[in-house]
Amino acid sequence: MSQPPITDQWLNCLLAGGYRITTQRRIIVEELVKAQRALDPVDLFAVCRKRDPGLGLVTVYRTLEQLELLGLIQRVHRSDGCHMIMRKNDGHEHLLICTSCGKTVSFHGDHLEQLSSQVAEETGFSVDDHMLQLFGLCPDCRSQAHQ
Repeated sequence: MSQPPITDQWLNCLLAGGYRITTQRRIIVEELVKAQRALDPVDLFAVCRKRDPGLGLVTVYRTLEQLELLGLIQRVHRSDGCHMIMRKNDGHEHLLICTSCGKTVSFHGDHLEQLSSQVAEETGFSVDDHMLQLFGLCPDCRSQAHQ
């Protein structure tokens, strides 16, 4: 039996979490799922308002909060301290984030086990999880910078 599309999976998670599925919430989920880059909540709001001019910014923030509580999205930290959001990665995927256009690419890597063990030993912490985000310019932005 095949899996339902990710949009339907997310909507089902919202329903199971006790949240109503409104047209506006559906639009927010659809736009998040298809995004190829991390989005600032205000950028997400602007994209979604093109589909529903009556959408409010508070609805976007509330929906993001619900999706985060359900573990479906993650925050992407930027060097300026502001957060963007994107679909949560699976397993030990990490992020490459373009500092110019915001494009995000996931990559796999379990190479941090030795570092995590060393840090735990040196600090006395019990390291349970980690998140790695690398920042730079994507190939498209690099080629534009050299033109």
